[in-house]
Amino acid sequence: MLGYIWQYFYTSFLRLCLKWILRHATGKCELQRICSSYKPGATRTTKTELSLNSSKSKVLRACVDAEEDGVEACVLQIMREKNIKAEKDPTFQMNLQACVLQITGHKSLFACVEERRKEVFDPNNNEHENMLLKLWELLMPTTRLEARVTKQWGDIGFQGDDPKTDFRGMGMLGLSNLLFFSQNYTEEARQALSHANHPRLGYSYAIVGINLTEMAYSLMRAGLLKPHFYNCVPGRPTLRHFHLLYCYLAYEFDRFWVQEQPESIMEFNHYREKFHDQVKQQLQDPSVSLVLLCSRT
Repeated sequence: MLGYIWQYFYTSFLRLCLKWILRHATGKCELQRICSSYKPGATRTTKTELSLNSSKSKVLRACVDAEEDGVEACVLQIMREKNIKAEKDPTFQMNLQACVLQITGHKSLFACVEERRKEVFDPNNNEHENMLLKLWELLMPTTRLEARVTKQWGDIGFQGDDPKTDFRGMGMLGLSNLLFFSQNYTEEARQALSHANHPRLGYSYAIVGINLTEMAYSLMRAGLLKPHFYNCVPGRPTLRHFHLLYCYLAYEFDRFWVQEQPESIMEFNHYREKFHDQVKQQLQDPSVSLVLLCSRT
């Protein structure tokens, strides 16, 4: 209860008083101070996002929902609203615009991720089928797939004879992630598959991969991936950036699993949560950058 009272007091009164004092002491508004005091990255963009969302001005609050082609106009509106002269603060417009592009880009990316997740795998869709077959070719280059519906799919970690049933939770997002990892980090993906097929330390490669897609999706939905994207993408992130994050998770989880040496796959949920907690801990660092170190893309 005391926490809620303090939060209300701070946001309703104390913060406004501090802003007023600093504005008159420095001659700069809060956004100017943020943009000039912090280097590009998560800290600056996160503070900018907080300032815009908590503003009493409709002009400032609306900026976080701007379309890409409307960001520049929104920034100019803010400058007029705050009476900021470009000649007196020549870097402000560029810095604020970069922050707003990241903020609005994150929302746009999540919408794209959500759309891909809701896209159901359709065996009658040639694009979907070709992606699935390409995944097999990349992971099993020396083994011919004998049929479209076959027990062979178990060799790369699907549960049944037809992988389409395993994509129900994450839809085409799950397949897209698996394929992107295999296409762009082929050696690493094959190495992970070899670990997954270990007689004692093995795990279901494709199923775990889809589970990691769900982890990435949930982290993004909760807003926890913002620091990563704000640090790694100077402008608006795209679906490719989400795929690259997935590659990091896929590679690091495989390494984590091998290092932990679980007794059996029955302990998967425990180790999955342990790995999840480690990732969330990393995301608490304002300088976080979840990038695959062996990156060649």
